[in-house]
Amino acid sequence: MSSAKATKKSAFSCEPCRRRKVKCGGEQPICQRCAARNDECIYKLNPTLSYTQRLEGRIKELEDQVANLTKSPPSLAGSSHSSPPVSGVQDVSSQTSRHASDEQGISRSFRSLKIDDKGSITYHGATSFFNLPSDRTGPGPSDMPFLNPSSSDTDLQRRERLIHNAWHQRAMENLNEVPEPFQYLLNVHWCWIQPLFNFIYRPVFTRDMQSMGPYYSHTLLNAVISHSIRWGRSDPSTKRLLDDSYHGGLVFGKHARSMLFEELNNGVCTIPTIQTLLLLSAQECSQGNSTQAWTYSGIAFRLLDHLGICVDSQRFPGPVPLGDEELEIRRRIYWGCYFWDKLICLYLGRSPSLQHTNISPSHIMFDDSAENDLWVPFGIPQTDPTWKYPPTTAHSASCFMSMCRLAVIFNEILIHMYDPLSQNTDAEIQECLNSQEPLLHQWWDQLPVHLKINPISLPNLAPPSHIVTLNCLYHAFKILLFRPMITGRGQREREGPSPVQRYLVESVTSATSIMAIFDLFCRTFTINYCVLSLAYCVYIASSIFLLQVQAAPDDQQAMRKLTYCIQCLQQVRQISPVIASALNNINKELTAVGITVGSSMQQSPQAQTSSSTGSSAPLPSGTYQTSADIGRQIPIPSHPVYQPSFSHNFGPDAMSMEPGVFEAMSTLEPLSIRVGTIPESENPTSFG
Repeated sequence: MSSAKATKKSAFSCEPCRRRKVKCGGEQPICQRCAARNDECIYKLNPTLSYTQRLEGRIKELEDQVANLTKSPPSLAGSSHSSPPVSGVQDVSSQTSRHASDEQGISRSFRSLKIDDKGSITYHGATSFFNLPSDRTGPGPSDMPFLNPSSSDTDLQRRERLIHNAWHQRAMENLNEVPEPFQYLLNVHWCWIQPLFNFIYRPVFTRDMQSMGPYYSHTLLNAVISHSIRWGRSDPSTKRLLDDSYHGGLVFGKHARSMLFEELNNGVCTIPTIQTLLLLSAQECSQGNSTQAWTYSGIAFRLLDHLGICVDSQRFPGPVPLGDEELEIRRRIYWGCYFWDKLICLYLGRSPSLQHTNISPSHIMFDDSAENDLWVPFGIPQTDPTWKYPPTTAHSASCFMSMCRLAVIFNEILIHMYDPLSQNTDAEIQECLNSQEPLLHQWWDQLPVHLKINPISLPNLAPPSHIVTLNCLYHAFKILLFRPMITGRGQREREGPSPVQRYLVESVTSATSIMAIFDLFCRTFTINYCVLSLAYCVYIASSIFLLQVQAAPDDQQAMRKLTYCIQCLQQVRQISPVIASALNNINKELTAVGITVGSSMQQSPQAQTSSSTGSSAPLPSGTYQTSADIGRQIPIPSHPVYQPSFSHNFGPDAMSMEPGVFEAMSTLEPLSIRVGTIPESENPTSFG
């Protein structure tokens, strides 16, 4: 136990928690443990001197900010006739003034975070039972938000404290022995799930798992274990333990659900409750149980609001004392929920629930220690004993923050192009394209080099799984941005060359990129470790090749690419049954154009008698160009579980289309972005 932790327990523990010798969260006026046990929560010890000094410093800082705000309007008015300031200073000053004004406007209607009668952090608006309807005054001094969130020195100190604590907890984690199969399945989660979604803040979870602290619960552990079983069963010894003692792993999901509903019934829900719901939602979604997946995610998003996590608790803390860890955890869980909201809406064809607002947390992570962690593909069986995947820098922090920025862009695409409830107009779709296409290009240009995968010159081994998924999602979002234009949506340009050709080439380029990156992933890690979001990208790529085949059934190159995608999805279906609905969608469309769907993917006689003329379409800058690697063959996969083999051809021939294909595709309807539109799965297995 760290010295900081011991100090907190001795100085801020209530009397009932101290008598029971359990960790006290220190919530005021009543801690969560006492609220749950209906005990009288009494604090007898005085705060430490250092804590008192920090409070005095905070009060002084807030008083200075209020004084500056009071003086700023006259000073600005008085300077209206002064000489022009140095370039850039006026803009910064005006932006700061507008920001302060916006903050004051928000503070009049938003009274910051509070602690309810059960000891939970929450917030309530002006219309609630918890605020007087006649209260029209501004916030009091205790409710005043941080108009200047924190100085750079304070942020730097917070970052140093968090990183130091993270490394300390990682060292302690290595010393603590967790029995099997729990340790193995936890390692699966840290390797394949955590860097992508960041649902759980690892340092405090592993620490509180030893001390039964507030950021750990048995419910959450069971959810983590249940979600990891699909990956963990590839290890023979783990599979044997699960089969012999845990009913194949089904017991963990059962316990997670029963304990979860007990927590909901008690009405005292915590951050681990939200994390449990997110993992269960992802697990059910993979199984095709859309009702359960949508319901679990919906409860998680409601609790996100209920606990005030949707609010930037660094700017609007109110009277709630939040430490460095609490701020970091709340920010991470908000963005984990935001990202999952976009993915599940993508999978199910629904409208997104979470929107980023002026009071939402920023996507800054002060603890970026995971950036430099070594990443190895945990649990993958080695077919060649002489070969081993070299330890690679994880880059988890920069990958997750880049994913969050990408999710903000994609949120606009979902709302203005694919919202099934608002029936987006052609003008709205065109406007969305015009606004989001530059942002996507800017996002890619600003993406760090260590996160980019160049399909023109692929590495010999795939980078970490989360980096692969980030790149594939970028290309999938590009396809979803351009695909409505290919099939006649948007406002066509009346003069000049038709933009459809550019949209089609961009889409085919991104679809081919997804194929190349996915092939590299499977040859490196096997298809068994493919997450659902990666499989969905293959489905989106197949929709473009399907449109090509529908417009020109004799296009052999498009048919080969579509065949590859179908073969990959058929294998992923064995671990993610929801993919069956995607395959059904593709098969129906192929049957309509006379192509027999089967293992051999044979075409109808009419299609077999023709061959593609292969006229080349001009490529936009930055797409695949002719190089010495054109036509090189990818080696046969070393893992027997992965059967499809994709031959890379990144020259203009890879994008070749018949002259009439552009016009023909404008008459086709695009596939829905929906995947989970099948009847509820009757498969009792609940492995994610």
